[in-house]
Amino acid sequence: MANYHKLEAKTVDDLKDIANKIRIHSIASTQAAKSGHPTSCSSIAEILSVLFFNTMRYKVSEPRDASSDRFVLSKGHAAPALYAAWAEAGLFPVSELKNLRKFGSDLEGHPTPRLNFIDVGTGSLGQGLAIANGMAYVGKNYDKANYRVYCLIGDGESAEGSIWESLAFASYYKLDNLCVIFDVNRLGQSEPTALGHDLDTYRKRLEAFGFNPIVVDGHDIEQLVKAFYVASSTKEKPTAVLAKTFKGKNFPKIEDLENWHGKALGDQADRVVQHLQGLLKNPNAQIHPLKPLKDDAPVVDITNIKLASPPSYKMGELVATRSAYGSALVKIAKSNPRVIALDGDMKNSTFSENLRKYDPTRYIECFIAEQSLVGTAIGAACRDRTVAFVSTFATFFTRAFDQLRMGAISQSNINVVGSHCGVSIGEDGPSQMGLEDLALFRSIPGCTVFYPGDAVSTERAIELAANTKGITFTRVSRPATPILYSNDQVFEIGKAMIHRKTMKDQVLIIGAGVTLQEALNASTELAKGGVGARVLDPFTIKPIDKDGIIKNAKECGGLILVVEDHYPEGGLGEAVLSAVALERNIIVKHLAVQEVPRSGPPNVLIDNYGLSAKKIVNAVRELIKLY
Repeated sequence: MANYHKLEAKTVDDLKDIANKIRIHSIASTQAAKSGHPTSCSSIAEILSVLFFNTMRYKVSEPRDASSDRFVLSKGHAAPALYAAWAEAGLFPVSELKNLRKFGSDLEGHPTPRLNFIDVGTGSLGQGLAIANGMAYVGKNYDKANYRVYCLIGDGESAEGSIWESLAFASYYKLDNLCVIFDVNRLGQSEPTALGHDLDTYRKRLEAFGFNPIVVDGHDIEQLVKAFYVASSTKEKPTAVLAKTFKGKNFPKIEDLENWHGKALGDQADRVVQHLQGLLKNPNAQIHPLKPLKDDAPVVDITNIKLASPPSYKMGELVATRSAYGSALVKIAKSNPRVIALDGDMKNSTFSENLRKYDPTRYIECFIAEQSLVGTAIGAACRDRTVAFVSTFATFFTRAFDQLRMGAISQSNINVVGSHCGVSIGEDGPSQMGLEDLALFRSIPGCTVFYPGDAVSTERAIELAANTKGITFTRVSRPATPILYSNDQVFEIGKAMIHRKTMKDQVLIIGAGVTLQEALNASTELAKGGVGARVLDPFTIKPIDKDGIIKNAKECGGLILVVEDHYPEGGLGEAVLSAVALERNIIVKHLAVQEVPRSGPPNVLIDNYGLSAKKIVNAVRELIKLY
């Protein structure tokens, strides 16, 4: 603290004025929109004033500058206050704020990256800290730059378990370039929060989680400035500023009262604004934001990533696609130093440990905390600083579905790999079986879904994923399956591969992963009885090769049999049904797992749930007989 200098009185007054201007702007914009959260904006006004006009270093001319400090507003409903801070900083005219929530305006009700000063979408509470962790981890360990990361969390959202997963991560990795601010304003949406203004309990919890907790009056400029200085000087642990605030601060007859959450002030607005204007000591005061200490973030190129060497398998060799994922991960990491892997303590099952063995600095263990895992990856990929691959058992991504859907809103580029899908995992039983994962990822806007059929196509899927915008999901399997493709086979997103084609085929069988091999075995058996069964490997489930499916189905007399190791809803079968929905004279029969499965050997389960070659043969014969 020896180097800390108390602010001059004029600077304190100017920062107070900016805080009250943020309040005035928040009221004006929510009044224009006739909706919003002005009281939630009011509680953080001094925090934003100090951060944006005294503490953070950034370029107004280039909001996403690589060397600038990062700010994540986890309590995204306070977006009008954030917009107001940037307007006061000079990024855009204050008059623009009145476009809040209007259709066609990027000043939406919650922040999205369509705005050039927003890195990630927030508003689904409890997610901002994991994202900030990813940013801070990259800043400390990969960029090795002096930028800092600030994350503002509402006290209500701190009830989310994802917050505490993320606090544990930040502490474990000693992210001393991270500062978390808790806006402890006491009031939730419908009633007071569990702890209210019990700052001592917050302090004890954060201290127990390995943070440096600092309790402040969140409306006291001097205390906030000093706290952020201490945060920047604290080494080997992250800091949490616990700010006691009041919802609707400086709003007479509204401050600290219930039933004002998520409401424009209506007929109270003029009275409150008049009061706030009376608090301004110098309405025309301006403070220019601080620029980055150094332009020290390195230039990063994450384009045109290639496998360092092509696949090298022998036709018919048995290799699990999850193993091929681990091999591909190392190969693309060799070609680009910004390829990283994150996992949830499943690295020896997903084979992401291959990258850890090759370069331990590029593997991030997130432990069994899937929401933190996905959120951290989103943060790590922000501003195109890394190519992040995130892996665990496919079924466990259901825990992080909210993070994934928000990742789409955030325009995030993360690559998700789910192993141990379907009943083919065997004895571990249904709790470990990914049987909903295709439905989950197909529902995410802009998500590309790969389902490779062997090790060769898996390596190429990972290579393609690394270069694909948006979220990608690659489904890999536990059992070893035969190599089907030559090592020089070319694969494309949205382009299916055809097996066993003749001009007399009577049915098109579509399988993927383990069911692709079952389909091929069935085709061989059917051929012995004079039935031609063409087999299609879709390679990607989204986008699916609509034209290829229709063309081949028509060449096979319009009969399709889809076989998938997944529940019937939302997976490969429904993707195929959607593709042919407007086509005449095409019949689709669908084999899938129709009930919650049981434990057992993989082959027994595949047969019991109707996915084996034997069951496919029976289904084809029945289909031909009927049509």
